Parts: sequence; structure tokens; C-alpha cells
Amino acid sequence: MTDLAIEAEGLVKSFGATKALRGVDLAVPRGTVLGLLGPNGAGKTTAVRILSTLLRPDGGRARVGGHDVVRHPDRVRRIIGLTGQYASVDEDLTGRQNLILFGILLDLGRAAARARAVELLQWFELTEAADRPVKTYSGGMRRRLDLAASLIARPEVVFLDEPTTGLDPGKREAMWDVVRSLVLDGATVLLTTQYLEEAEALADEITVIDHGQVIAHDTPDGLKRIVGGQTLEVRPSRMDDLPRAAEILSAVATGGAKADEIRTGVLAVPVDGDAAMTTAVARLAEAGIPVTELSLHLPSLDEVFFTLTGRPAENPNRPAENPNRPAETLEVS
Repeated sequence: MTDLAIEAEGLVKSFGATKALRGVDLAVPRGTVLGLLGPNGAGKTTAVRILSTLLRPDGGRARVGGHDVVRHPDRVRRIIGLTGQYASVDEDLTGRQNLILFGILLDLGRAAARARAVELLQWFELTEAADRPVKTYSGGMRRRLDLAASLIARPEVVFLDEPTTGLDPGKREAMWDVVRSLVLDGATVLLTTQYLEEAEALADEITVIDHGQVIAHDTPDGLKRIVGGQTLEVRPSRMDDLPRAAEILSAVATGGAKADEIRTGVLAVPVDGDAAMTTAVARLAEAGIPVTELSLHLPSLDEVFFTLTGRPAENPNRPAENPNRPAETLEVS
């Protein structure tokens, strides 16, 4: 039994002249969350579709739960759950009927399927709407029902392709709790997302792909260090102290960088390590400059994304630019 729940080696996939994957390698330890990030059209959804047996790769190999996705797709399907970018539930059935149907199709038996449906409806806060047709649900409710359906058989490995797109902030955080609960119960999760803060909140490790290739893989903090250094921010209590505080911060900055006022009354400088903060605090105290805010932090994942790909993260609320392009090019990060 391997310690990896998901393994991919040299995955290749083309759609005509479009090379969606160009030798992608992935390794996801059991009981962890891998965040799969990349700009629009990077190949993330193609990778998920191959790993979930919906597509055959043109080259390379992949195993999920130790089973080869090409040679033993039925074995893979028995242990996975998948939530794609678009809801797969039946709009004419009620939420409860949808979940019971999925349970019966997965051989849970009618009684067990009913019990599991009740459990999931409660978990996803859909009990009050359980007996309404899904066509009366809001987009966020359908999204939650779709995720519930993917968990009906308590899968070992869960593929979540942008599970929180279209959800309001409160429901997104509730979905994050669901993902954390899955991992606590022993599941492994591969998550693609448009929200960098979502990857940072949930992922043990992050793989970034661009133009069908892996361009970075590390922990969230490890990726942040790619940009280099840290940032020290200080807000003096008195606005009159800004000039002197700026001089002190500039003296501890990387390469003698000048302190910038990034927000009203807040100064920031790049620094090489934690020691700069200790030095700055001591010098501010010696100068009699009280502060109301003081922080030291790594670059944001947005900055990392830009550094790696040369472009900012996609706007999750922006519609696809050309609905007539092939499906793969409509993939969103």
C-alpha cells in the first residue's frame, strides 16, 4: 500500500492542436489537501478529469488509491468523489431524491441511502429545502447539493474542481469546514480553486501549473518565499513621527530600501529575516516612537502567482470571454 493517494507521472493530453497537459507530475499523500492552481487554461480541469477516469491520457500514467486510472477505472470510481465546475444534479427531483438516487446507484441500499441523505442535508444546511425541486434552488444551494452528492459514499479521495465558485463568503467558509472535516475523517482532497486565500486556508501543499506544465510545488509558506524576503509594516501612534520612523525602518531594510507609506500612516519595508523586526522595535523605542501596529509577513499568494505566471490571478466573477471556444480553453483557475 503506497503512502500516496494520488500519483501522476508525465501526464500528457492534447485536444487537436491544443496541448492541455505536457508531462504533469503530481503526488498527494493520504489524508492531505493538494491545492492545484494555475491561470485560465492551464490544464487543471483536464488533470482532474483524467484522475477521475473521465478522460484517458495520451501519455504518462496515474494511480488513485493505488489503482491505475486507465487499467482499473472501475476500482478508482469506487473510492472517489467528484464535484466538477458545473452542478450534475437533476433539477426536476428534490434535493433529498437526488441524494437518495446517488446512494442507490452506488449500492448503498435504499435505507442506507435515505439515512446518508438526511445526514448530508443537515451538514450542508439544506434540510429546509430538502423536499423542494432543485430547479427552485439558488446557485449556491445547487453547488452545495452537488458537493453533498459527491460525498454520498464516503469516498477515500475527493476531487473538488472549484467547489466554492458562486458562493457568498459565509457559505465559502462553511464549505472550507466541510473540507477540513473530510480530511480529519481520513479522506484525501485535490482542490482546484480561483481563490488564492482558499488554497492557503486549506492546502497542505500547492502545485502551480501553467501551459500544461508544473512550474512550482511547495507548501503555501514555501511558495511565498519564492518572491523573496519578508515585509515589515509599522503604524506610528503619532503622524508626526512618520518621517523619523521611516528613517529607522529604512536602516533595517533589505539593500537600504526606502520605507513606503502603503496606507495612510502605515510604513512598509522589505527585510531579510525576523531579526530586522527585533532591531526595528528596539530603535523605535530608543527614539521614543510609540506604535499602534507592527507586523512581519511573507508575500501573499497573489504575489507568488504573479511572479510564477507573469499575470495576476483570474477574477472569479468575470464571465468567460468567448463562449464559442473549445471547452478546455474555457477552463478557469
